[in-house]
Amino acid sequence: MTFDAAVWNLRTRSLTTADHTLVMGIVNVTPDSFSDGGRWFDPDAAIEQALRLHRSGADIIDIGGESTRPGAGTVDVDEEIRRVVAVVGPLARAGVVVSVDTRKPAVAEAAIASGAEAINDVGGLATPAMADVCAAGGVGVVIMHMQGEPATMQDAPTYRNVVDDVTAFLDRRATAAVAAGVDPRRIVVDPGIGFGKTFEHNLALLDGIGRIGGGRPVLIGTSRKGFLATILERAGLPSGPEERDVATAASVAISIARGAAIVRVHDVAGSVSAARTADAMVRER
Repeated sequence: MTFDAAVWNLRTRSLTTADHTLVMGIVNVTPDSFSDGGRWFDPDAAIEQALRLHRSGADIIDIGGESTRPGAGTVDVDEEIRRVVAVVGPLARAGVVVSVDTRKPAVAEAAIASGAEAINDVGGLATPAMADVCAAGGVGVVIMHMQGEPATMQDAPTYRNVVDDVTAFLDRRATAAVAAGVDPRRIVVDPGIGFGKTFEHNLALLDGIGRIGGGRPVLIGTSRKGFLATILERAGLPSGPEERDVATAASVAISIARGAAIVRVHDVAGSVSAARTADAMVRER
C-alpha cells in the first residue's frame, strides 16, 4: 500500500505524516469525563499529565473543558474558558502543540489567544461564528460528525448509509468552512466514532476510513470508546475504561492500515508503539 503524506497546517507550524501517523493525546479538564473520572480536573494536574503525554510521543495535546460523553450536559461558557485557558497557556509556553476540544466560539477565541494551534469541534463547526473565529485565528481545524447532542446522541441513532451520510456531512461542513475563510490546508475531518453511532455504525465507519476524507486528512478517535467495551464483554474480558487501552491500540493499528492520518488517544505510550508498528508494516518503504 502506498501512502501519500498528509500535511496539517496549524496556527504557527505544520504537522506532517511523511514519516509517521500523528498521535493526539487527550487531557480532559473536566470533573465528569467517562475515561478518567475527573483525574485531571485540577489545572496543575492537567498540565503535568499533558507534559507526560508530550514526552511519551504525542504530536499534539487535545485539551477539553466540557465532557461530550453520552448523556453529558453543557458547561457555562465562562467556566469552560476558565478551565481551558489555565492549561493551554502554560503548555503553549512550554512548546507543546495544543488543540482545544470545544463547540463554543468564545472558548475557541480565548484558547487561540492563549496559544492554541488548533480547534477540535465535535459539533462540526455547526455554530456559524466558529468558522469565523477559526479563520480569523489562522488555526488548524478538526471538523467532526455528531448526530444530535451529547445528551441525546445515543438515543437510537439512524442513517440511510452511515459511511455515505457521514462523508457527505463532513464534505458540506468543510466546504462551508472554506467559504468562511478557513484555509483548506488547515482542515482535518473526523467521522465521530461513538458520537450518535451504534456498534455497527462504528465498525462500518472504521472499515470505510478510506472513503471518508475526500482527500482531507482523517482523524480517528476510538480511545476507550463504548464499542470497544462491547467487543471485550463479548469475549468475556474486563472492559472498564482503562482496561480498553490494548483494544484501543488494536483499533489504532487497524485505523492506520485503513488510512487514518491522526489518532486521538488517552494512552499515548501504548498507542505510539502500536502506531509505529502499523506505520512500519503498512507504509511503502
